[in-house]
Amino acid sequence: MSKQLKADGTLILVTLCWGVSYLLMDISLEEVDPFTLNAFRFLGAFVIASLISWKKLLTVNKTTLKYSLLVGVALVFVYIGATFGVKYTTLSNSGFLCALTVIFTPIINWLFLKKAPGKKLGISVSMCFVGIALLTLGDDFSINMENLKGDLLCVMCAVAYAIDLILTEKAVGKEEVDAYQLGVFQLGVTGLLNLILSFIVEEPHFPHTAAVWGSVLFLAVFCTGVAFVLQPVAQQYTTANHVGVIFALEPVFAAIVAFFIAGEVLTPKAYFGAVIMLASILVIEVDFKSLKTKRDMEEKKQ
Repeated sequence: MSKQLKADGTLILVTLCWGVSYLLMDISLEEVDPFTLNAFRFLGAFVIASLISWKKLLTVNKTTLKYSLLVGVALVFVYIGATFGVKYTTLSNSGFLCALTVIFTPIINWLFLKKAPGKKLGISVSMCFVGIALLTLGDDFSINMENLKGDLLCVMCAVAYAIDLILTEKAVGKEEVDAYQLGVFQLGVTGLLNLILSFIVEEPHFPHTAAVWGSVLFLAVFCTGVAFVLQPVAQQYTTANHVGVIFALEPVFAAIVAFFIAGEVLTPKAYFGAVIMLASILVIEVDFKSLKTKRDMEEKKQ
């Protein structure tokens, strides 16, 4: 099995964890405030990872720590958007809108890193905006003010995570950066910053019920610890744009969980918008010219 295929499988597992996380965040937010929840998630994951592999973390260098700080700060904004977004919009909306990372990643690469995208980008972005409109606007295409705050926060999450992916790609491309150490220390940075914010704007406290404790622990161990340690390790063998495509499966998993467990059903218009958004991902990433060339060659052989 190739390293690329193993990396893809790993990232799909990560995406599945994040698809489940929207429901678990929704449950946890019934008793715990957003910054407090994120502090529990990331500090809990950091402590567990540190206890398991403390010897490997002792050799960390300044470059790895520098990128851990940068990625950790980006993750704070990712989870401000994701956690508050879940609080103020629907599970399905949050899942799809947070997945717009797949569109924002090539746009940011183009604007700031001068990595010019292909012509397909304009088509893909246009499709994406149509999809967002169908998904988030009311039946008469008026702005759904009830969900607007949450929807905008989820879009912010997508932009911040695109920046996170680009920073991670740059970091793991450096020989002196250890991908595993980066994955662990970014958890500590993100958790510590969320803990500070929780004391500033909230009144931190522990969950009260077993259901919320279970949700928080699952979020900490699998959706945070396992996911964010595996991501930079897997990203050594792929690109930020490619990772964004795989992470586009996240809203699919989120919608499935929301439908079967939370009983959340979208309107036909919203489902159509979601399909357009997923189709925009195919447009931007699938090399149709190569597929046509390959098909023509196969036809000639016949």
